[in-house]
Amino acid sequence: MTTLIKPSAVDEAQPMTPYWAEITEIVQEAEGVSTYWLKFKDEDLAKTYSFLPGQFNMLYLPGYGEAAISISSDAADRSRFGHTIRFVGNVTNAISRLKVGDEMGIRGPFGTPWPMDEIEGHDITIASGGIGLAPLRPAIYHILNNRERYGQIHILYGSRTPADLLYTNEYEEWEKQDVHVVTTVDRADDTWKGSVGVVPMLFYRYRMDAPNSVVLTCGPEIMIRFVIFEGLARRVPPDHLYVSLERNMKCGQGSCGHCQLGPHFICKDGPVFRFDQLEDFFNVEEY
Repeated sequence: MTTLIKPSAVDEAQPMTPYWAEITEIVQEAEGVSTYWLKFKDEDLAKTYSFLPGQFNMLYLPGYGEAAISISSDAADRSRFGHTIRFVGNVTNAISRLKVGDEMGIRGPFGTPWPMDEIEGHDITIASGGIGLAPLRPAIYHILNNRERYGQIHILYGSRTPADLLYTNEYEEWEKQDVHVVTTVDRADDTWKGSVGVVPMLFYRYRMDAPNSVVLTCGPEIMIRFVIFEGLARRVPPDHLYVSLERNMKCGQGSCGHCQLGPHFICKDGPVFRFDQLEDFFNVEEY
C-alpha cells in the first residue's frame, strides 16, 4: 500500500527559481521520444521533493527557455523522477542533445493531479493516445501499488504505428496485476497482431458499470473529445470523466495567460479537469 505524499514545490517562496537536476539515465521510448531520469544536485532537496500523479514540472535550459513537461514516473519512488519528452520544439530539441551527467533546471511541481483518492473503489478506464500515456503513467503506478483499493482497470492506448507505442516492456507486468491492457494503432505493419483504429472504438471491447466507472483521458484533443462522447453515451456521470489538457504554458502559475481556456488557466487550474468543469468551453473553437 502506498500513500501519496503532498507535493512539495522546489521553492514555494520563489516559484520562478529553477533548481538543478542531473540526468542519471536516458531511455529511448520511440522515434523522437525519450524518458529522462533526473535527480536533484542538492541532496536535501532530492529527499524532500515530491509530486502527485498528473502534475508537471517546468524544465529549463539556459539560452533556450522552459517547457512544461508532465512527470511520468512513480510518485512513490523518491530516489529519482522521470520526464518522457517528445522532441518537437526549441527547448525539447535542445534537451534531445543532452547526455547522462548533463543538467537542467527544474521548477515545480505545478498543476492539479489525477483524483486518485476520490476514485478509490471505482472501476477505472484509462484512455490515452501517443505521448498522452506519459502523464497517466504515474496514475497507473499508483493503482498498481494499491491494487486492492480499485475495481476493474482497463487501459486503452493507441498510437500512429506499433513503433510509436510507449512503455511496451511494462504492459505484461501491468496485466499480471489484473489490469486489462488493449492497444491499437492507426497504421499497422507486418508484425502487428493487434487492433487497428482509434482509441474511442476500444470502448466497444468491454462492458462498463457506468455509475461505478471513472474515465481518465489524455492525448490528442480530438481523441479526448470522442473518449468523452463514448463515456457519456454509456451514461458515465460527467463528474466521473477527467481530462488532462495540453496548452502553451510559459510560467506554470497562471501569471502570463498563455494557457487560458475560458475562465481557466491550464497550468494552475489544470492540467487535470473534471469534464463538467470544462463542458461549456471544450468544443468552442475560439477557446
